[in-house]
Amino acid sequence: MSDEAGDSTDLSGKSDVPVTRGKMNVDQGDANNDEEEKKKLEEEQRVKEENRNYLLDYIRDTENRYQEWEVIRKKNLNVTRPEESYFSKLDSNLKKNTACVRKIKNFTATQEEAILKDLKNLNLTKYISEIAAALVEAKLKMTDVQAAVSICSYLHQHYAEFTTHLLENWQKALTFKRDEKVPNISKLRVDLRFYAEIIHAGIFTNKEGLPLLGTALTNLTSSDKEEHNNINVLLSFCKHCGEDYAGLMPRKIRILSEEFNMAVPVSRLLLPEKQKNVKQLFKDYCSSLCKHLVEVHKELRQFEYQNKKILQTKGELSPSRKAKADDLHAAYKKLFEGTQSFCEILDEDMPELQVEDIARNEEQELKVSGVDIEEYTKESLLWENEDTRNFYEDLPDLKAFVPSILYKDSAQPTIQPESDEAIESKLDEELEEIEDGKEEAKKEDTPPVEVEEPEEPETVSNASNKIVMDAFVNHLMNCVNRNLVDNAASEFVLSLNTRVNRKKLVRCLFGVQRTRTDLLPFFARLVATLHPCMPDVATDLALRLKQDFKYHFRKKDQINIESKIKVVRFIGEMVKFKMYSKVEALYCLKLLLHDFTHHHIEMACNLLEVCGRYLLRSLDTHQRTKVYLEQMMRKKSVMALDSRYVTMIENAYYQVDPPEVSPSQMREELPPMHEYIRKLLYLNLNKQPVDKTLRQMRKLNWNDADVAAYAVKCMTHVWNVKYLNIGFLASLLAGLAAYQDAAATQVADGIFEEVRLGMEMNHPKFNQRRIAVVKFLGELYNYRLVEGGDIFKVLYSLITFGVSEDQENPSVLDPPENLFRLRLVCVLLDTCGQYFNSGNSKKRLDYFFVYFQNYYWMKRSHPMWTEDNPFPLGVEYMYRDTLGTLRPKMRLHKDVEAAKEDVKKLQEKLMAMLPKEQPKEVAAGGGGGGLAPIAETAQEEEEEEEWTEEQRRTPDLRPKARGQRLSLHTIPENEEDLDGQIIEDTSDNENSEQQEVAQEHTESYSQSQGDDMALTGDDVEFPADSEPDIVSDPLVDNYPQRIECPEDNDFMAAFDKMISENIQERMKETVKPPRVDISVPMNLKSSSSKKGYDQLLMEPKESTEEKTMNFVLMVRKGNKQQFKNLEVPIDSELALNLKNREEAERAEKKRVKKLTLDINERLEEEDYQEMLAQLQRPATVVTSRERRPKYQHQKGAPDADLIFGSKKVETQHSIS
Repeated sequence: MSDEAGDSTDLSGKSDVPVTRGKMNVDQGDANNDEEEKKKLEEEQRVKEENRNYLLDYIRDTENRYQEWEVIRKKNLNVTRPEESYFSKLDSNLKKNTACVRKIKNFTATQEEAILKDLKNLNLTKYISEIAAALVEAKLKMTDVQAAVSICSYLHQHYAEFTTHLLENWQKALTFKRDEKVPNISKLRVDLRFYAEIIHAGIFTNKEGLPLLGTALTNLTSSDKEEHNNINVLLSFCKHCGEDYAGLMPRKIRILSEEFNMAVPVSRLLLPEKQKNVKQLFKDYCSSLCKHLVEVHKELRQFEYQNKKILQTKGELSPSRKAKADDLHAAYKKLFEGTQSFCEILDEDMPELQVEDIARNEEQELKVSGVDIEEYTKESLLWENEDTRNFYEDLPDLKAFVPSILYKDSAQPTIQPESDEAIESKLDEELEEIEDGKEEAKKEDTPPVEVEEPEEPETVSNASNKIVMDAFVNHLMNCVNRNLVDNAASEFVLSLNTRVNRKKLVRCLFGVQRTRTDLLPFFARLVATLHPCMPDVATDLALRLKQDFKYHFRKKDQINIESKIKVVRFIGEMVKFKMYSKVEALYCLKLLLHDFTHHHIEMACNLLEVCGRYLLRSLDTHQRTKVYLEQMMRKKSVMALDSRYVTMIENAYYQVDPPEVSPSQMREELPPMHEYIRKLLYLNLNKQPVDKTLRQMRKLNWNDADVAAYAVKCMTHVWNVKYLNIGFLASLLAGLAAYQDAAATQVADGIFEEVRLGMEMNHPKFNQRRIAVVKFLGELYNYRLVEGGDIFKVLYSLITFGVSEDQENPSVLDPPENLFRLRLVCVLLDTCGQYFNSGNSKKRLDYFFVYFQNYYWMKRSHPMWTEDNPFPLGVEYMYRDTLGTLRPKMRLHKDVEAAKEDVKKLQEKLMAMLPKEQPKEVAAGGGGGGLAPIAETAQEEEEEEEWTEEQRRTPDLRPKARGQRLSLHTIPENEEDLDGQIIEDTSDNENSEQQEVAQEHTESYSQSQGDDMALTGDDVEFPADSEPDIVSDPLVDNYPQRIECPEDNDFMAAFDKMISENIQERMKETVKPPRVDISVPMNLKSSSSKKGYDQLLMEPKESTEEKTMNFVLMVRKGNKQQFKNLEVPIDSELALNLKNREEAERAEKKRVKKLTLDINERLEEEDYQEMLAQLQRPATVVTSRERRPKYQHQKGAPDADLIFGSKKVETQHSIS
């Protein structure tokens, strides 16, 4: 006893209740088993007895009906009609007879006795044909058929002509073409039964009546095997006449007759062979009906699948698709009910409606979209951990140990749950009302109404129950773990389960304090535990939460945020316990995203934090939740939200769908040596002096290709170094270059490649990286690791590569809104620009500033910068600071026109300094079809050293502006970009120095305009159809050589073939003459132009008042054409269309003319630039920036003049 009590105390915390519960489990379990077995046997016996009585009643009714029909049939077949004298005694009053005929036309079952009385008293011999037609045309109901047959029987037994007239009218009514649509289905349904009952009554013999009936049934079945519009007609015939004409028996009756071994009476109206034929006719129709049902079901499922997919991706359906879905549902429901009834009557099986294909398609769609069904159905993914899963899924089964008598009344829900489709349709209607503003204004200010339940009468027991219930409610506020909540659920079912207490419990749970959000999961667990015994608690609470959410959503105030958060978090907890519809929860999220501002953001984030993971990992809501999450992130990106809201949205998103770290994303383990190199460059360089790090870098095994390559890679990836320490890295590389020259060259090459790559990709995520690269490039120049020409190459490429001044056709590489290149130029100049302050470098930097200002104003003057969207002040300040620091006295332009004018003046000045004539050798060399050699200049006269072999292998990084002709001309530099050239004549003549600078910039300008790529001395190629003319040039040491390449020949052959094929295809096309308007005949022009004297006098007055336009209307009369004047108002659509078309044609002609003139001007400009590119260039000698001692051969350098002669020297002296 004590052990049992001790175990129970662990579950509930009380010692007395578990003991009672343990006894009840044993005794009640045995009693319940015996009682259930007894009830089961009694129920089976009762059902069997009811079925037996049902079969006996059916047999008795069928026998009585057959006997009644047999009596009626014998009377009509063996009829004995009265003599003529009998009719003479009857009343032949015209008025009474016509009134009787009128009654028969509007016949109903209630008029049967009155009409029979009139028929017995009136002589209707002359009205038999009218009566027969009236009976056939009468709009009867199914309940009127039996009375109408009685009227027909009386007339058949008294008037011999009645049967003939009646048959004729039935032949007219039931005869219709096979493919003809039945005009009135409802009347045909009654008529077919009426005619079959007449045959059964013996009014028509089988020989007279059956052919027409068989033809009608055959036409109805054979012509309706696709749409099955006649199913109601045939179904009604089978119900009322199927036993007589087709020997049909309901399936239930057949099964019961076999079960109880009782014979069911059958009709003897037709022979079994004929009944079999009619039954086969109906079976064929039923077979086609089943096929039609399967097709409609498949179509409906497919349409529902499409709607579900649209709903998952877009979140809503269009009204047209909703209407079509309703129509398909209605048609399918009608067809299904008809097929079910038809199969029941014919004792056939219903077709199997397949749903696996659609389910398989859904699974495939989920797999294609990246969702693994098996993975998402795992509980480990649905819940964060095992404890969470146990909390939400492992609920105590109260029915196992609570007597059913305690929850018998509350176990049946008062409100039946609705399907997801019905919920979605209602929610869509509510959303439309909210969007259309149909909600009443008073609803926004009115909180949800609390429905007070009527209090029970005050008694002693009620008072005590109220005290216990109040104590229970107070105890709920302390239920902060699973055991306490489960014990509270058991206690409520055992002692407090009344209707009033259930309502109080719902009010208590709903009215929890807004600050006690920690109780919401436990309250939701309490509701889920009580749900099997009392489902109304969950239903009422869900309804209250829904109403409260709508109230807070419509209330646009910015207060009561805690109450709003409490509601959405409570809804989320109820969703995870499956006590709240997931569809309605997603609808709440949709509403919040629809108005994603202020408190709605916090409500949406809290709802996602609570149940977002559960909704995303549930198969039925995965796609829609994913769409809403993406929509929320898009709204966050496009809306200007507070940083607090941005953080809240991101936290909710990544809590719902945390990014999975794949093995490919995990950092791979590096070798120890690589880790050490990274530590030296990225960590120690920031803390230790450069000298110490340099010593460690020198100790690396530079002979190992892997170690050397990784060290170069780490030094090239300068963006991994702190921005303030980039200068230290350049200092380290400068110290290392004295020992590892190749490493310095490779790092410089990599930096140039990064600069070029950044301009080609132009992605914002690389902006910080590009800033670091440009900063490092400037530091490399400061430490004399790159030349000044390289710096100018980069500067000019930043303002010319992929740049377009045409505002209508912006460049993809440098769009108008992208101002990052201005920052790059400023960073590079701030880093190394102070060293360009003397000599030739100063002039080159001054010239660059002219083009840089032009580029700046081209960006700033773009129409996109307005008062609402001003030009960024940060960029403007950086631009002014950079130019002000390097050139304090420089005059800055104030608009784009001044900048362009300055560029134009500079170009004219440099053009004027060029030599007027070229040497003959250069002209001869240029006439051979090859490109002119690229001259090289010097930056400083004191640099007279030649390039070493390693420096000549340095790649050319001149900008390449493919396919664009820019008004801001590209200024690429040559092999050393005017940086290694030296003039032999060292005189200090100012004119000679200016002429040299003009030569440099003009050549760069021409080269950028004419070449698709900047060429080095080894890259020049000649046309395929010409050989290079090798001319001894005293100014240029080596001419570029053209190397034959088989790929070029193949390309030219394929190119020529493509051109010829294109020409042949164009020649085959037929030229269609342009469509022109019909001109007015000359005779009308001449006649209309002649005016009389009076017309000429009235012309000025009419012209001022004329508000119409004259058109000539051409009509044809016979074989002649006639023309008529048609006055049309000027403001009419016809006149306006004509005027607009004429204006469009004039504008198009003007545009084509302008394009033609622009093309001619551009061709002339190209010819002029090509001519300038071939001008004379002074002799150059490439030197190195860094002064290094010349290599002195031990035995002395060989004398080139003795080997090759002194021709060059003599030529140079003659030229000088």
